[in-house]
Amino acid sequence: MALPWLRLIDGVLGARDIIRVVRQRGAVEGPERGSLEAPLAGVVVGALREAFHRDSERLELERQRLDEERTRAERALQFELLRQAGGREVARLTLLTLVALVSLLGTLFLVTRVSDQATSARVALGIGGLLTLAALAAALSAHARVSRVLGTANASTRADDLLAAPDGRMAPWLLVSGLAASALGILAS
Repeated sequence: MALPWLRLIDGVLGARDIIRVVRQRGAVEGPERGSLEAPLAGVVVGALREAFHRDSERLELERQRLDEERTRAERALQFELLRQAGGREVARLTLLTLVALVSLLGTLFLVTRVSDQATSARVALGIGGLLTLAALAAALSAHARVSRVLGTANASTRADDLLAAPDGRMAPWLLVSGLAASALGILAS
């Protein structure tokens, strides 16, 4: 049997044509796909960069907001501590004022009782009364100063500013001295 040479040659040439068409189609699709993927990749990268940029801006704004809230909370705590220190100082001065007032009234009562006694007793009670009156004046002055400092408090006001004046520190010593002088006057009578 004779080989159909012409059919075999025709089949080989047809297969070669099919391979050439497939290669050309792959070559055409490859650059088209690459040319589509490059702009698409650029768009995706740009969108990701924009999203990251927005996120970093949002995080920065959030950080600034947290810093402002922390600063505001620190300032509020400082004012609250100042208010508490002022309240304690006002309570101390109020108690001191009441004790000085009661002591002054007691001294005045005793002066009327010892008016016919020795001069030294009356002088001691008079000095005690004056010292008690000075303690009362110092306590009231310190009370007014503390109220003024609390009313005009700002971020630079410290709790030490409430206790800095000498009248607030002097009032208890004046009161104790007045009571001691009054006690000496009573003992001398």
